[in-house]
Amino acid sequence: MGKWQTKETLMYLLSRLVEYQSVTGTYPEVALAEYIHLQLQDLAYFQENPEQLSLHPTSDGRSFVTGLVKKGTSKKTVILISHFDVVDVEDYGQFKNLAFSPYDLTDEIYKNLDNMPEEVQQDLETGEWLFGRGVMDMKAGLALQMSMLEKASMGAFDGNILLLTVPDEEVNSLGMIEAVPVLVELAKQHGLEYTACLNSEPVFTNYPGDRNLYVYTGSIGKLLPGFFCYGQETHVGEPFSGLNANYMAAEVTRELELNADFCEVVDGEVTPPPTNLMQKDLKEEYSVQIPHVGVTLFNVLGMESTIQDITDQLLKAVKVAAKRIEDQYLTKAKHFAKLQHYEPKPFHVRVLTYEQLHNRAVELFGEAEIKRREDYITANFKDLGDRDLSTRMVFDLAALCKDDGPMIVLFYNPPFYPAVSSRNDPFIQETIKRVVSHSESEHEVTLKPQHYFPGLSDLSFVGLERTKETIRPLQDNMPLYGRSYNLPLDALEQLKVPVMNLGPKGKDPHKWTERLELTYSFGTLHEMLPYTIRQLLR
Repeated sequence: MGKWQTKETLMYLLSRLVEYQSVTGTYPEVALAEYIHLQLQDLAYFQENPEQLSLHPTSDGRSFVTGLVKKGTSKKTVILISHFDVVDVEDYGQFKNLAFSPYDLTDEIYKNLDNMPEEVQQDLETGEWLFGRGVMDMKAGLALQMSMLEKASMGAFDGNILLLTVPDEEVNSLGMIEAVPVLVELAKQHGLEYTACLNSEPVFTNYPGDRNLYVYTGSIGKLLPGFFCYGQETHVGEPFSGLNANYMAAEVTRELELNADFCEVVDGEVTPPPTNLMQKDLKEEYSVQIPHVGVTLFNVLGMESTIQDITDQLLKAVKVAAKRIEDQYLTKAKHFAKLQHYEPKPFHVRVLTYEQLHNRAVELFGEAEIKRREDYITANFKDLGDRDLSTRMVFDLAALCKDDGPMIVLFYNPPFYPAVSSRNDPFIQETIKRVVSHSESEHEVTLKPQHYFPGLSDLSFVGLERTKETIRPLQDNMPLYGRSYNLPLDALEQLKVPVMNLGPKGKDPHKWTERLELTYSFGTLHEMLPYTIRQLLR
């Protein structure tokens, strides 16, 4: 029968996975990789073939797990990918101590049903649900894939199955990025031909009240542009002698926040507009000097647009904001001048890329000095996160080039997710047709095909859709690229595996009401996944 082949045993496995409080970057994230490895070691196949199950260390001391089940001399191989890290639980309020105890939390929510959000009440009246951090995103998918690997070990598939489960998907995808060369090496070592990469991220809703179940043939892309605003310092008693960086950042945010011009449409699928993820001035303490340096960061999603396309569009929008800053500042100064009787002077706000700022700094101070300063910041500000460290490096260059200000500098931060899609891959499209037909005829379940998984996923790193050269605008404008952030571009070009995502049904990822619907997820889907894998191995 196996360890994980019934709804009850899958629920038990899921609860054990959730009990490991594997918030990204914490010790339990390390411990959970070891637990998964130990659980897979119990399978008879890996007791006989221990060399095909491995715990791989990452460069920062975490680990990812690979388990390969081979079928005879077959080369055809389906990769099953998942992640085991989760976001934190600060949003759980009174239920925080139960967030990683799914059975206890679910019982408590039932007891407090009248105080729950209306949609939660409706769900609990009509179905079976399990609550807890990670039950939906994405430890249920991991449990299902461990079940599929066990099936493979019992001879269920006419081909090979390679399970890959990684840390850090919720932050920088370091686990998946460092797994790429390992996938290339495993293919060489075992003579594998990767036919497809199947992820089991959960179904995401596209709008409030969306009841559709989706099957995806790609994953959306993400850029994280920052805009460093360098104004001019002055005392608050003389505000028109300087330029406040908070005002500059506010105008950039006004121009970009929810700007539908950035929404990309592909076959009726639409990317959400940009939204701000961080905005602050960089004064370290209170004083009556205006903040003359600040930064604002945005989440920008894409599908078929290139990095250069998005960069050009961002620069165009920020130039509009810069012109508005110039015009409004002069208008306000003229109004104030009527009271003080002085002649306001106009000024120009430059809009630059990080590459342009870096080249200007090299021109002024020499390449050796700029490299020395970059090395110093990298070595002495390790306590800063990637976003703040990037900002610090831009700040240093802008301060060197302050006579060129005021300025707004576009730069990119980690993480970067390239968009990936198999919507034009005949093999994947035929597989989708078969899976949709099978789910309808055998399970009376309607699956709606969608090109791009909207929640970001590690599918982004199973190959490059374009050449390495298309990544150049990112490399040139990301201060940390080649330092603490890298992409295995050569390995990505070698990998290039068609992608697909079929996962469980749940709601409210990254919310305290995160929950998994059990009947479909551990019943119907558990029966559909073997059919899907067989189609991907055909």
